[in-house]
Amino acid sequence: MIEVTRLNGETFILNADLIETVESRPDTVIFLVNGRRYVVRETAQDVLARVVAYKRALHQGPLTKEE
Repeated sequence: MIEVTRLNGETFILNADLIETVESRPDTVIFLVNGRRYVVRETAQDVLARVVAYKRALHQGPLTKEE
């Protein structure tokens, strides 16, 4: 899940696993596999960085007390 911002300033959480494509037109548009689309303030590169960070966190697994 990633946090993104609508053009009106409202933030929301988006399921990153549903993202099909991200385009800059010049606004950033996120297209989901279910046909929905969202126009957001973040750049396509910002969205990509958030998705990568989310995926990395998933693959690292839970933190233990020793870490």
